[in-house]
Amino acid sequence: MLLTLTVPCVRDRVVQTAVLLVMEPIFEADFLDCSHGFRPGRGAHGAMDEIVFALKRGQREVWDADLSSYFDSIPQDRLMQMVERRIADRSVLKLIRMWLRCAVVEEDGKGGRRITKPRRGTPQGGVISPLLANIYLHDFDRAFYEEAHGAHHVAKATLVRYADDLVVLARWMGPKVTGWLEGKLEEDLGLGLNRDKTRIVRMGREGSSLDFLGFTLRYDRDLKGRSWRYLNVFPSKKATGRVREKIRAKTRSGYKKPLKEVVGEVNVILKGWANYFDYGYPRKEFRKTNHFARCRFRRFLLNRSQRHSKPFRKGESLYAGLQRYGLVYL
Repeated sequence: MLLTLTVPCVRDRVVQTAVLLVMEPIFEADFLDCSHGFRPGRGAHGAMDEIVFALKRGQREVWDADLSSYFDSIPQDRLMQMVERRIADRSVLKLIRMWLRCAVVEEDGKGGRRITKPRRGTPQGGVISPLLANIYLHDFDRAFYEEAHGAHHVAKATLVRYADDLVVLARWMGPKVTGWLEGKLEEDLGLGLNRDKTRIVRMGREGSSLDFLGFTLRYDRDLKGRSWRYLNVFPSKKATGRVREKIRAKTRSGYKKPLKEVVGEVNVILKGWANYFDYGYPRKEFRKTNHFARCRFRRFLLNRSQRHSKPFRKGESLYAGLQRYGLVYL
């Protein structure tokens, strides 16, 4: 299996940043409000707000799209045509073409390597790649809301997009709507849809849920036993699994750093995770994550105890001891 490396050198990153500072305000004037990813003043919580508002308006049929390897499949010639609509400086255009067509080193893990110059995709890891990705999907955003046969005019649908992650919400999601969406993305833009993962979610039905940007949205029974359901938004299983793996890596038996340093490193993980997922009703998952962190530190300290390490005071509980060392509780 080949491993693709597209890591720009420091000089390229500096120049890309300079070009981004010039290009971003120009295209920001064009981008629509449905686009939230990698844009100044916007983020995941704004995208989640739009989804929640749409669901509360009754748009409970959701087309959850999965684009196959989006950043690797953007047709470069068409992308450059879109850039040239707003950028006329030839030197800037030449730089962008050079970044798009820069050589890619592919290693097979056995010492072999192959160098290619792809005609599709943007170099992942590049400073300017997120902007280019938004530029390419901007045509889809406009068509969605402006075309007479677009999903918005046909079904009053709402589009919420975060880079290549996108959902479409409507009161009904018929073949006319899904056919237009698939045709626009695949035929007009030359992108690929992962048919196995692209699906229609009918929110409100028993067992239906939507995962988007690391959150799970689901209608649950009222906690006080009343007859209605409420829209529950909380960190997804994948999101909690990822943060647990990060905590596990810092508290494994072979990790040799002092307890205070390990607590500080775990705090960075917990704070960053909590800042992102402090939306909706995350309290239950936060408590589970607190418990998991304490359990990991218990095992970490048991391994240390064999080396006569006694960081806690006599009679001090695990909770109190970790709190004294500054462990964050979500």
